Amino acid sequence: MKICVPLILISLGMASVSAAQSMNSTIGSQVAGLREDVRIMSQRVGEMSLRIEQLERENAALMRSTNGLETTYATVAQLNEAVAELNSAIASGDSATQAKAAKAISALAKETNAAVTSIAEGTAARNKITTPTFDDDFEKTGVTYTLQRGDTLSSIASRFGSTVKDIQNANKIVDPTKIQVGQTLFIPGGK
Repeated sequence: MKICVPLILISLGMASVSAAQSMNSTIGSQVAGLREDVRIMSQRVGEMSLRIEQLERENAALMRSTNGLETTYATVAQLNEAVAELNSAIASGDSATQAKAAKAISALAKETNAAVTSIAEGTAARNKITTPTFDDDFEKTGVTYTLQRGDTLSSIASRFGSTVKDIQNANKIVDPTKIQVGQTLFIPGGK
């Protein structure tokens, strides 16, 4: 039995060493997990610090851009108060306002009638526009000519030995100033 006791003690010692090693390994993995958690938390705190700094800068910029605006904007209560004052002013001055408006409308109507009468008199006094009549009293032989830049009926008539009246009659030209470049005309008696 003497030999058994030391063997039991050795067995117990090895078991306790094995248990201690197992416990150390468990504690080591827990410590490693805690270290990783601390590292992640430190990283998150750093990110949050940067975000807070950014928000503080943005807030400062907004404060600078809105500096003095509190005095330029009216509150809803102030607007409601102004509308109420306006409504009461309209209600109290309603009859006076109507009388002023009626007087202004009457004056405007008189001025409008005077203007219409003036326009009607001016129109009647104008010479009536008459449509020109064209006659066939021009030479039936001649040449055709295509208008160039700078041409006038008088310059064409003198160039071809014709008259402005004959060119107008032959081509039924109402307004000699309305001839256009590229237009083809018949020149009576033209050579």
